[in-house]
Amino acid sequence: MLEVKHLAKSYQKDKPALTDINFKIDPGNFVAIIGPSGAGKTTILRSLNQLIKDDAGEILLDGEDIRSANKSELRKLRRQIGMIFQNYNLVERLTVLENVLHGRLGYKSTLAGVMGRYTEDEKREALDLLDKVGLSEFALQRCSELSGGQKQRVGIARALIQHPKVILCDEPIASLDLASSQVVMKMLKDLIQELNIICIANLHQIDLAKEHADQIIGIRHGKMVFNDVADKLDQAAITELYGTAVEEKEPA
Repeated sequence: MLEVKHLAKSYQKDKPALTDINFKIDPGNFVAIIGPSGAGKTTILRSLNQLIKDDAGEILLDGEDIRSANKSELRKLRRQIGMIFQNYNLVERLTVLENVLHGRLGYKSTLAGVMGRYTEDEKREALDLLDKVGLSEFALQRCSELSGGQKQRVGIARALIQHPKVILCDEPIASLDLASSQVVMKMLKDLIQELNIICIANLHQIDLAKEHADQIIGIRHGKMVFNDVADKLDQAAITELYGTAVEEKEPA
């Protein structure tokens, strides 16, 4: 379980970016964080893996407080938190297989990582994951030759090979067309349920959040104004969250 208690963060004095954020997420659940631009969605994700130091609160992963970890402990904890990025964050000149194997770097010494020393078991697992995301035939192809949707599926496989308890996705479909977005969202949902992983995704697409997420967290001006199952996000809640009516698209 991931539990966040009273999380707070300010970048400037008297201008809070996050105020008293509280939520719980069980394994196997897909959670979407939505809200206007600048609401604090990315700050939440960056706090969860401590890429930034927040000001107060607790972040408990299976009862262990991530915020109190020292550098050595935090390095080990980050192995349990996979990341999927809006811009894919792949090494374009390397093959699909090599990029997936980069998800094992947190388990390697610096020398082994630089030399690209991976075990046969790790290579087999990477190939198995590429099969799960429908890219086994592209394993030896350079990432620069892939479409955006394919690159994001490589990112999913790379995150999964970490054996994470949590996957954080920062606008994972912002650069994709609707068809590719649907494929990526459904794949994420299916895989995290199969592997019993928590997934938290920042999204701008309300319709896709409602279609695929189990739980939706709404953030406005750094405060949580909605936290419930997706079906409860009605038009009144959307208007409160965004301060205006937002048109929803019908699922494709």
